[in-house]
Amino acid sequence: MATPSGSSPAPAPAAAPEGSAPPAAGGPEIAFFDVETSVPQRAGQGYALLEFGAILVCPRRLVEVASYATLVRPADPASAVSAASVRCNGITRDAVSGAPPFRDVADAVYDLLNGRVWAGHNIVRFDSARIREAFAEIGRPPPEPKGLIDTLPLLTQRFGRRAGDMKMASLANYFGLGKQRHRSLDDVRMNLEVLKYCATVLFLEASLPEVLTVENLVERAITRSRANGDASPEVPKPEANSSPDSSKRQRTVCSADGALPEGGNQGTGDPSTSRESAELVSHIEEMKLDTTTQMDASSSGYSGFLEPDDISTECIKISVAPLHQFGRRASIQHKDNPLHLCSAGLKVQFGVSTKFLDNAGRPKLNIVVDIPENLSKVLEFCDDLARRSSQESGSTSEWRPLVKKYGYVNRPTVRLNIPTIVSGDSAICSTDICQKEPSGNTQKLVFNNVDATKLDSLFVRGSKVDAFFSLEVYDYQQNAGVRLVAKRLVVHSN
Repeated sequence: MATPSGSSPAPAPAAAPEGSAPPAAGGPEIAFFDVETSVPQRAGQGYALLEFGAILVCPRRLVEVASYATLVRPADPASAVSAASVRCNGITRDAVSGAPPFRDVADAVYDLLNGRVWAGHNIVRFDSARIREAFAEIGRPPPEPKGLIDTLPLLTQRFGRRAGDMKMASLANYFGLGKQRHRSLDDVRMNLEVLKYCATVLFLEASLPEVLTVENLVERAITRSRANGDASPEVPKPEANSSPDSSKRQRTVCSADGALPEGGNQGTGDPSTSRESAELVSHIEEMKLDTTTQMDASSSGYSGFLEPDDISTECIKISVAPLHQFGRRASIQHKDNPLHLCSAGLKVQFGVSTKFLDNAGRPKLNIVVDIPENLSKVLEFCDDLARRSSQESGSTSEWRPLVKKYGYVNRPTVRLNIPTIVSGDSAICSTDICQKEPSGNTQKLVFNNVDATKLDSLFVRGSKVDAFFSLEVYDYQQNAGVRLVAKRLVVHSN
């Protein structure tokens, strides 16, 4: 699993609970485990194992019967533990300098894992690979599982994307379990709790499908809200010929303080019930949003996407909506609608790179483009507004500026992110990518799988791009800012 936020270093090897000896190797218990690693800083640099933590769980009662955790000293702590690594998981060079090398704890790790069912979040792509690498480095065969439970694809498939990206931090936030500490033993215990919560929700829905389906919850919330005389928090159904994305832009967002809209409840209904209904509709509909929806590539532009000169900064504001007890959600709005922008003829400065990878080893897809002065002013205004809102909310995360300026003339540039959707072993771009011929004809490009090399050959330095994008405010792992998410990119052919 990915490495994490600042926290105090874990102690060296933690004994089993209440002093009991760990069960014998190869037992029936499920081994939930997690590793914390360094953050690679350059292409070709591998991960250094910094911490290992595991709990053994009784498969019949789902209770913890033993635990083990240890920091691990890498071969060269000075080069392995960078500032980025410390920001991610809080494990410092001093903390690992006095820890045992992996060779000294390999027997304990082997006995815990070998011959058991392994469980964890994203362990197939990340944690298991790091364990195998660690054993290979000391010339020993790695432990082998008798079964694997990777809760990331499992919950994505069975539970659906109700918690957004389905990362552990998002799932914990969704269920109100607190903030992920990104320390091995804490993370595996949180993983087990998340799995229990998801299983309980699925069990309830299977037991009462006529009552607890998402559609029925939305309908009941709307009906109750209307019965109370509320201004209707309707979730609009897009018309047959309308853009699938239009329903997202029209969806009602509750105000931060939960106040009723103007002309709201004039009856005797409980205002708190009405607010809960409106929030429930907004939150459940957010769960149902299909991230793969695409616009009509043959159109000249998207309805609702505004050019910079159409923007009045006086009409831009930050809308903060509570997500029940799960936190807050900030969005940038223009005239009470989510702000979506478009700009033509942006010059590519840096294309898609394969140097920077996510935790699953896939390239992070984005391009860097020059932007005109009018777009720069709008984005800098939004960035400053969102930054002040974040500070006022009490966030201590480091704010990352949206617009960066380079060269002697301070040329403004921004990064356009190209999101991907993972399905099993494959991943596809959710951005609509098109190519515009010199004749003016535009053709949609179809990619069966994410190919960073092919995309890099498309977005070459100096090429021109028409971009349609949304603005997303994020605050994750002590980093915060505004992210530009490309919805449609039209590359000009030479």
